[in-house]
Amino acid sequence: MPLEASTTAPNLPDLQRKRAPLQPRAVETFERILSACAELLAEVGIERLSTNLVCQRAGISPPALYQYFPNKYAILHELSLRLMSQQNHLLRPWAVPETFKLPEAEFAAGVANLLMQMHELTEHASAGMWVTRALRAVPALQPVRLQSNEAVTDLMLEPLMQAYPNIDRARARLTVRLVFDSLYTAHEVLFDDPKLEVAAVAATMGEMAAGQIRRLIESAPR
Repeated sequence: MPLEASTTAPNLPDLQRKRAPLQPRAVETFERILSACAELLAEVGIERLSTNLVCQRAGISPPALYQYFPNKYAILHELSLRLMSQQNHLLRPWAVPETFKLPEAEFAAGVANLLMQMHELTEHASAGMWVTRALRAVPALQPVRLQSNEAVTDLMLEPLMQAYPNIDRARARLTVRLVFDSLYTAHEVLFDDPKLEVAAVAATMGEMAAGQIRRLIESAPR
């Protein structure tokens, strides 16, 4: 789902693109900027990344870049929005009451599969691993992650409440939020430590998530 993030905190860079491309040539330039930024992010890292390097790689002038983005963080912001939207899209088939009525073992297996899908998607996304790291390392980008987590929580909360309307809504929201925040943390850990086995981490997280959801369901008044 598209997520728009902004910040009004002092000393943080402007994250909003200046305008959206409309004409085919403008769209091409816009996409070249994003592709160049993704390539360079994987090559030089966040700190060494600059708009000048992006312009050189994209084969455009700085004024052409500044028509769309005020700084490198705004480009990273756009890449982050795209990645988080793709990741969140994996959840849509899950956002139904029947998901939460699955037996605990099936629910756990589904969560494990979901985490493995997210890992694979991120691995194959343009600079996906580096964008994931940027979301955690760059303070200005944290609103993207926070808003995405809020959106995921809202997406999953409604079908859970439809399946079990007697559950305390506030407790349900907190549980869902913490479960999916934990899954995303595990997703990050897999990139931080490549020695970890993806399937093993996914299975463990699936069991943890299923256990928490089961305890929540059992807490509802009969």
